[in-house]
Amino acid sequence: MAEVEQTPTLTPEAVGDEPQKAADRSGKSSSEQLVVTIGATVPTGFEATAADEVREKLASRAKISKERGKIYFEISIEYLAQVHSLRSVDNLFVVVQEFRDYQFKETKEDTLKDFKELAGKLPWSDPLKVWERNINYKKKKTIRKKPQQHTPSQEKEAKSQGGPIIKKGTEEELSQFTENLVLYSGESQSKIPEESPSANKDEGPNTSEKEKKVDETQKEEAKTKVLKFRVTCNRAGDKHNFTSNEAARDFGGAVQDYFNWKADMTNFDVEVLLNIHQSEIIVGIALTEESLHRRNIIEFGPTTLRSTLAYGMLRLCSPQLGDVIVDPMCGSGAISIEGICEWPNCYHIAGDNNPLAVKRASSNIWSLMTRNSTKERKPTIGLPVDSIQWDICNLPLRTSSVDIIVSDMPFGKRIGSRKKNWDLYPFCLQEMSRVCKPGTGRAVLLTQDRKCFIKALSKMCDVWRKVQTAWVNIGGLHAAVYLLKRTPQVFIQPGEREKGIAL
Repeated sequence: MAEVEQTPTLTPEAVGDEPQKAADRSGKSSSEQLVVTIGATVPTGFEATAADEVREKLASRAKISKERGKIYFEISIEYLAQVHSLRSVDNLFVVVQEFRDYQFKETKEDTLKDFKELAGKLPWSDPLKVWERNINYKKKKTIRKKPQQHTPSQEKEAKSQGGPIIKKGTEEELSQFTENLVLYSGESQSKIPEESPSANKDEGPNTSEKEKKVDETQKEEAKTKVLKFRVTCNRAGDKHNFTSNEAARDFGGAVQDYFNWKADMTNFDVEVLLNIHQSEIIVGIALTEESLHRRNIIEFGPTTLRSTLAYGMLRLCSPQLGDVIVDPMCGSGAISIEGICEWPNCYHIAGDNNPLAVKRASSNIWSLMTRNSTKERKPTIGLPVDSIQWDICNLPLRTSSVDIIVSDMPFGKRIGSRKKNWDLYPFCLQEMSRVCKPGTGRAVLLTQDRKCFIKALSKMCDVWRKVQTAWVNIGGLHAAVYLLKRTPQVFIQPGEREKGIAL
């Protein structure tokens, strides 16, 4: 991890605070004033974007690690809930201790012996306080059902009846959304229990006393419970004389002896992280059970984009109030959904030529509306988004009507082919230049077929200018995110351009 500057840690409330607010904070307990270092894994290539979000939302200076895909920042424990609301991070952990230049012994036996002795020397107290408080904020790991598989005979039967096969999950989602709308409509508002002053008076102080007793009992049970744990070792470097499993085994055994915890590789309460990168060691405690990139998506396609990467791509464009943002190859709609959540004052359009992809995107949008209506206990009027099936090479949009284009282009692996990309990419860039506003329009495009993309872009240098390139890792594939700026050149149809040249 890169060195952390020795500067006072800012908090979101500390920016522009009045003296009275500062005085109020001084009266808080020492546990709430505890400042810890949080580590976060982010999409590779978007470390700077994640650091900007941390500075903007948490008023904390984040440092980018030497190891790709990680950032570190200091934060007061009272703002732990806001840390979980960051949209650019995948996983979170609290740092127990960092060793920047760890001296490994020459033999494996001596090195593993040092790992055993290390567990009893670490400052576990404050990180465990963070872990205990984090239980209220972390998202539980969800068990995802596999999509229902249909046999060829079922597909033939559905076609003979003249109707498509509808996924069971989609039907349940739509019906649940309808039920929520009925539940919170004006006709059934009486069914919603409301707090009445008289009811509160009748209950008196006995209710609050009972709740306090229940809370105290639960806390006592949690203290007496023997925690289950596991150690996960993430190692990078070719000069180590031990394996990741050996390090996790010996270090985990020492942790077990120190705390008297019970080891469990699957149903664990605490996950201790042992991150080894070259000569750097960072010991931490995980704060997330499941990666935060799985938010908002219930219908996954063959190439569903991670939500954290979709957010990073959108942030590169710097969306402004009232911008029209289009994803012409939306897939499951991850980009548009992230745009709705973070930039609700923009208008988003999600389109694809595959009808199944449009259905998946619509299901995910409906799911988001369902959660919003349930959360606010009233029906959602609507979201600033539309989904549509279209041809990417012939978009049903007016010329110079779009402010931002963000899309995950086909790699030619699971969808399409490299051969087809040589024809597809030039037509895509041409149509995008038509609908994008000259001078102010911008596009962020993700592709793994870099050779084909650069070749197509070189033929359209009069309408597109490359501003930035971010290198990312998508499931082991080295891909690139290109930020393009629309030049002031007015779009001219290819046929008209050829006529002008001939004259």
